[in-house]
Amino acid sequence: MTTPTASSGPTPSGPENGLADPSLGAVVSERRQLINLAYRLLGSLADAEDVVQETYARWYALSREQRDAVQSVGGWLTKVAGRICLDLLRSARARRERYVGEWIPEPLPDRTEWIAGRADGATADPADRITLDESVTMAFLVVLESMTPAERVAFVLHDVFRYPFADVAEIVGRTPAACRQLASAARRRIRAAHSPAAPTARQAGIVRDFKRAWEAQDIDALIALLDPGATAIADSGGVVSAEPLPVDGAERIAHGIVGIIRRVPELTVLERSVNGRPGLVARQAGITVTVMAFDITGDRITRIWAVRNPDKLRPWTARPQRP
Repeated sequence: MTTPTASSGPTPSGPENGLADPSLGAVVSERRQLINLAYRLLGSLADAEDVVQETYARWYALSREQRDAVQSVGGWLTKVAGRICLDLLRSARARRERYVGEWIPEPLPDRTEWIAGRADGATADPADRITLDESVTMAFLVVLESMTPAERVAFVLHDVFRYPFADVAEIVGRTPAACRQLASAARRRIRAAHSPAAPTARQAGIVRDFKRAWEAQDIDALIALLDPGATAIADSGGVVSAEPLPVDGAERIAHGIVGIIRRVPELTVLERSVNGRPGLVARQAGITVTVMAFDITGDRITRIWAVRNPDKLRPWTARPQRP
């Protein structure tokens, strides 16, 4: 890949002099790939969108001659986006220390229900949609959060997006051999945290049973669905109410979640796909207030991630109601 060239001065909004840019089609066609990459690296759709915008801004800050000299537009954009993500990951630790409560990756709806979250409720561009696969499940993203920035970038670029270590090295700023070691360390983290997941249909049935027990305020049924050592984590960002620390144990989780529905009897709970896995969405007065993702091993729920921070629920807002 060609090394990106830094450029100072104003960033043009498009090709200079009003002339058609022959690379424009190639640049636009990379948007979905860049969004997918940045989301997996950052765990935040909002940050991923900012990364793509900054990447495009740097592209159009190049002169026409500089852009013409780039041998692979996709490679150049990926390298720049990867470096921006790496810088953000390095600064994220400090930002997370200031975050109120637990931080959970931003949840994603099924592609058929994707919306922009804008006030006008306009539908999102399909090119912006994240491909939902094993690398965006909440459990997988949470493990990525435990990695160092360099490990995460090396692993995602190589193991998920299949970039050769020579290209990864240019982004991370290390040798290909060092990047290979980083990816290997990341794989060990994945293996250590991995537990065999139940088939998707079985997961959906367990989540449905959890929903029914929750609505019925049946504490015994909830306890039976939860692993004795289960953990529930809520992310409110300090904007709305939520438990500030993880809640451990089936009984504590069951009592806590029943307490929610007793305090908010008008809460509507819906089955939805969350990051490609069966999950639940809680709505109050037609507004999505919580998105819940589950980690299920065998017939028991081992982890619940409840995202309540409104800033992380943009793709879920203003959704037309359906059964």
